[in-house]
Formats: sequence, structure tokens, C-alpha cells
Amino acid sequence: MKGLAALDRLTAALRRLPGVGPRSAQRHAFYLLQHDREGAEQLGRALADALVQIRHCARCNTFSESELCDTCASPRRDPSQLCVVETPADQLMLEQTMAYNGLYFVLMGRLSPIEGIGPNDLHFDRLIARATDGLVREVILATNFTHEGEATAHTIGEMLRARGLSVTRLARGVPIGSELEYVDAGTIAQALRDRRTVSD
Repeated sequence: MKGLAALDRLTAALRRLPGVGPRSAQRHAFYLLQHDREGAEQLGRALADALVQIRHCARCNTFSESELCDTCASPRRDPSQLCVVETPADQLMLEQTMAYNGLYFVLMGRLSPIEGIGPNDLHFDRLIARATDGLVREVILATNFTHEGEATAHTIGEMLRARGLSVTRLARGVPIGSELEYVDAGTIAQALRDRRTVSD
């Protein structure tokens, strides 16, 4: 459609979302304008408010509306454990397990030379300062099991071990409830390497 610069800008903005291609962005734009203008206004206000109100936690770097996020501000968390994750979404997943009660550091990414993302982009200096605050006894590396995530975990592990910290990595293995017949060979191999003694 010619002469609809505002529509073009909206479509281009929607294309910035991950997994949204040109046709999907166009469909979303048409839907909002044709069927849900109230929803479009709500979306616009919420996004504008979030950009103004949400910042990074001063301690763990996750998203927060205050200087310290609720997790860092909680006196019930164990300050001797620090879990390093790539994104706030990863942190949320770990929280939902209810199996971890320590604190976090959120990198907001992972090392990726191809994309030009290096240690400075991931605030490694802040991570080191946080991990060597005198309270942390164990750093748990919970980056993703991609090539970039593994490289990130290895680099961080080397830096922190050199400073005398205990560094552990999330174990990999066979998912609960799965049958070996349907699990890929790489996962089974890793589960064999990470096997543990059967307790009573």
C-alpha cells in the first residue's frame, strides 16, 4: 500500500521481534489496526512505561524497577551461592524449579565473536567483583549448552577459579520421564560422563 508511512513504520518495528518475519509483522500490524486498536494502545503504553521504568539491578544485572531486584534484596536468599545465567528468562526458569535459593548474576548475553560480543559487553568485570565480594563460596555456571554458552562458561570458570572460587557447572543428562530409545546419543553420552554414585 502506497502512502502509509505509519503502517510501514509499525510493520518494521514488529519485525524487530525474534521470529517475526515480514509477512507475520504485516499480519500483526493489520490485526491491531483493524480488530484491536484498544489492545494496540495498551501495548504502546505498556512498552513506553517499561522503557522508562525498567532498568538493571545494581547487583545482579537482571531487569528491575528499583536499584536492587526483589531477589537481591531478599534476606532469605543464600549469599554464598551465585548462579550465572545468560538472560532474565533463564533466571526465571531456574526460579520456577524452586530448587535454588542462592543469588544470581545475569550476563544479558553470551560470548559470540561472530556477533562481536566479547567480555566487556557481558560485564565480566562486574561479575568478577560480585563473585569476589567475600560472601560467595560457589559460582554455578548455568549458561546454555550451545557452543557460545559453553565457551562463555569455560571463560568465566577459568577467571573465577584463578581467584580461588569454587566453580560448578549445571549437569547435563537424560530428561526425567524419558526413554533411552528416544534420547539423542549426545545427551546419553553426557549423562554417562556425569553419572553419580547411587545413594541409599
